[in-house]
Amino acid sequence: MIVFAVSDKGGTGRSVTSCNVLFQAALAGRDTCYVDFDFGSPTAGAIFAADAVARGTPNHDGLHSYLLGQVSAPRSWDLWGNADRESQRMRPPGAGRMVLLPGDRGGSEFGIEGEMVGRCRRLFQQLREEFALSVVDLSAGRSYATQLALSATAQNSPGVDAGHWLVFHRWTKQHLVAAHGLIYGERGILDTAEKLGHERQALLDRLRVVRTAVVDPATGDVSRLRPSQLSWLRERHQGLQRLAGELQIGRNMMLGIVPMDAILHSHEQLLTDRDVYTRQVANVETVDAFRKLAEDLFVEGAWDRL
Repeated sequence: MIVFAVSDKGGTGRSVTSCNVLFQAALAGRDTCYVDFDFGSPTAGAIFAADAVARGTPNHDGLHSYLLGQVSAPRSWDLWGNADRESQRMRPPGAGRMVLLPGDRGGSEFGIEGEMVGRCRRLFQQLREEFALSVVDLSAGRSYATQLALSATAQNSPGVDAGHWLVFHRWTKQHLVAAHGLIYGERGILDTAEKLGHERQALLDRLRVVRTAVVDPATGDVSRLRPSQLSWLRERHQGLQRLAGELQIGRNMMLGIVPMDAILHSHEQLLTDRDVYTRQVANVETVDAFRKLAEDLFVEGAWDRL
């Protein structure tokens, strides 16, 4: 399975959530690969504590160089054997592979030209053959990276399916409006996909949203809030639920919810058992949300609209 991770705005938690979901899938025994298509900011290595490629590979052999035709294959980085955090350095018994395909250090956004779509298509075919789950982290907004992914997975591309798409947004009015525009708006995902040869409804059926940094007054830690604050929070939460439904990204389009976690706001990283139980700096509810997302990716019924 290939999952394309996208958001209309930066700061949605798209990358840190995707990295943690991939981590949980690997812990469950699945071979996984993280593909850093955030061409303007190839920094996924920093989340995985792979300091040597924290800003992309310095050897001009990353995804930028591959897609531009300068190398025959992109650099592959073993995230178990090369992590700089002790708690991530050893591959646990029963865990699957966890690999990063980094971008190039100093790389930037670029237009689609020449054989680039063909190279991208071959890369996606190889990922499907080698890994149970590959997450392709796309640049925010209506980017060349998203256009390239849609071009390489169009139905006129033999042997390649459209993949699954996750649109990440924070639980605010601004982010809801932005996510709706990215999916349904002019030059959004569905509009662009249809022009490139995708069937609009077929792609919509493989697209879901993930809410991040959610404070749910019914389940979150609200013990420190004054009654007036709690009342206001409940009112806003209900209003956002109504707005999400009106914008066609409500419950029937939602794959998962990630609660707000202070550690991820101050330090984007993988959350391990040591962070939750030994150091007690992360919330078990957040890890449970990541684990459930990793499981639900492979449940066909989870992609059915309610």
